[in-house]
Amino acid sequence: MSKNEGKYNIKAASKMLGIQPGTLRAWERRYQMIAPVRNDSGHRLYTEEHIKILKWLIQKVNKGFTISQAVSLLDKNQQELLETDGGDSTANSDLSKDLLEELLKALLEFDEGRAHEIMDKIFSLYSVEKVLIDILGTLLVKVGDLWENAEISSAHEHFASAFLRSRIGMILHGLPVNGFLPKTVSVCGPGEWHELGLLIYTLFVRRKGFDTIYLGTSIADNDIHIVLKEINPKFLFLSCTLSINLPKTLEMVDDLHRDYPDLIIGLGGSAVDRMPQHKQTEYQEFLIGNTMKEWEDWLKQHMAAKN
Repeated sequence: MSKNEGKYNIKAASKMLGIQPGTLRAWERRYQMIAPVRNDSGHRLYTEEHIKILKWLIQKVNKGFTISQAVSLLDKNQQELLETDGGDSTANSDLSKDLLEELLKALLEFDEGRAHEIMDKIFSLYSVEKVLIDILGTLLVKVGDLWENAEISSAHEHFASAFLRSRIGMILHGLPVNGFLPKTVSVCGPGEWHELGLLIYTLFVRRKGFDTIYLGTSIADNDIHIVLKEINPKFLFLSCTLSINLPKTLEMVDDLHRDYPDLIIGLGGSAVDRMPQHKQTEYQEFLIGNTMKEWEDWLKQHMAAKN
């Protein structure tokens, strides 16, 4: 039987996919992403290709996308997705590296249209977590290294940062919030203007369902008190990437920890990672780490301590 011939009725298809027949009918009616064939009795029959498309959409929904976002990604990448089984992890790893290099090249050529196309492709193929850590996280390091080594201009760095900030922000504000989880605030440390690492971490926290207020780059010294009193968050996340700004950032941690004893403070960023061992030990309770596993563990530990 050809993969384009109707093979599964809606009951069999819904069982294979793990969704209700009513959900499947609603998706088809609203988004028309597939068109099941009909048998002589008028009942839906799904092909192997339909099942493959639906499985892909469900994977995206399970990773945090809305069904409309998943269908939009499918529309842009359907042919390639149908031709790719995704079973070769080495090939997938190589592809993600290739896409990263393509994205970097587009950004350094100020080719915004091409950069958006590549980003759409990346988000269609990988989970949000993989995009954040393995691709965008790596890209940030590459751009930062190129800029620090004077291999690219500040204009290149600003363009790449603005592009990534926009794309990550679109996802951040589209994610649902779990009303049972506490509020969080994310802001860069004093004097800090490199915010993308913090933005990636904030997106990770928002993906967990936390009600997240993202302030971004450094704010005036006393304004943090206004924010904390107005929002009354349970968590405050601070980021510091430049070592020159680290002393003031640590001073802020000390002051806020003293003034707001119920506030849980998380501290991260490349300057924090480079702290001497004695400083790492002194501020151990605040260090969120630099891998997703460490982020997960830190959040779980501090949530448990507050419950």
